[in-house]
Amino acid sequence: MNTDMVLIPGVTASGKGRLASRLAETTGAEIISIDSMKVYRRMDIGTGKPSKETRERIKYHLIDVAEPSESFSVGSFLDLAYEAIEQIKRRKRKIIAVGGTALYIKALLYGLFEGPGSDEQIRSQLRQRAQAEGLEQLYRQLQIVDSAAAENISPRDSKRIIRALEVYQLTGKPISELQQQFNAEKTLHNWTIVGLRREKTDTSNRTNQRVKRMIAAGLVDEVKSLLAEDKPLSQQARCAIGYAEIIDYLNGKISLEDAIELIKKNTRRLAKNQRTWFKTFKNVNWLDIEAEEPAEKIFERTKRLLNDIK
Repeated sequence: MNTDMVLIPGVTASGKGRLASRLAETTGAEIISIDSMKVYRRMDIGTGKPSKETRERIKYHLIDVAEPSESFSVGSFLDLAYEAIEQIKRRKRKIIAVGGTALYIKALLYGLFEGPGSDEQIRSQLRQRAQAEGLEQLYRQLQIVDSAAAENISPRDSKRIIRALEVYQLTGKPISELQQQFNAEKTLHNWTIVGLRREKTDTSNRTNQRVKRMIAAGLVDEVKSLLAEDKPLSQQARCAIGYAEIIDYLNGKISLEDAIELIKKNTRRLAKNQRTWFKTFKNVNWLDIEAEEPAEKIFERTKRLLNDIK
C-alpha cells in the first residue's frame, strides 16, 4: 500500500478488526488498538480482543496495558500510542491503527482537548448530587445543557458526565462547543483514513450474533473471575458494555436473558453514538459494506483504494 500509516475507524461489529489483521499480515505492519476497554488485562471476551493465535502472528500495541482495577484516560492512551508510533517507525514497519473509541481516535488525529482546569468544589457538589439523586439525574441535566455531549457519553459514565457539567458551570459553554477547537482539517501524523460503514440493520444483526458468541465463549465466567479478584474493578471497567449488564445479572438485579438483551440494546446505542462522532471526521475514505459481503472482498477493495492513493 502506498502509505505508511493507515487508520481504520468503524462502529462496533463492522469488521474493522478482521480487516486490520489481514492488512497487517500482507504488509508486515504492526497494529495500534484504539479501544478504551481492550487496554484492560483479562477483559478478553467482552471486549472482542483478537485471538491469542492472531496476536502471535501480528504485533499489537495498546492491548493489555492496564489492570481492570485502574482508571485509564485518553491522556494515558495518547502517551502509549505516541510511544508505539515511534517504536514502529524505528523498526521501519508500516502502522495500522484500528478501533471504535471515537474520543481516542479524535485525540490521535488532532490532539488532546484540555479544556478549562478542574474545580474540586464543583466536582464534589456534582458527586454528592450523583449519590443523592442518582447519576441518571445528572445525565438528564447534561442532555438539557449539552445534548451533543450527551449523545457521545454513556449514561453510566460518571466521570465524563461530571466533567461535562463541570466545564459548563465553569465556562457557561457546552464542552461539545469548546471541543470544536480541534483542528479537523489537518492531522498530527500523516494518516490515511479508511472507514467501514454498514447499514444500521446489518450492524444490529451482526451485533446480535456477536453477543451470542460472547455468551457461548464464556463471558459470564469471565466476569465472575474479574469480580473475584483482590482489587475491585474500576468504575471505568465496570461500565464497559457486556460487563455492566452481566454484573447486574450476577448481583441478582436482572435475569441472564434480560442482561443479554441489554447488551444488545446498549451496543446498538454505542454504534449510534459512534456514527455521530464519525460524521465530524474529515478526509475519511468510507467503504460502504454490503450485508454478507465476504471479508476477502472487503480486503481487496481496501487494498485497491490504498494502492490508488498517491
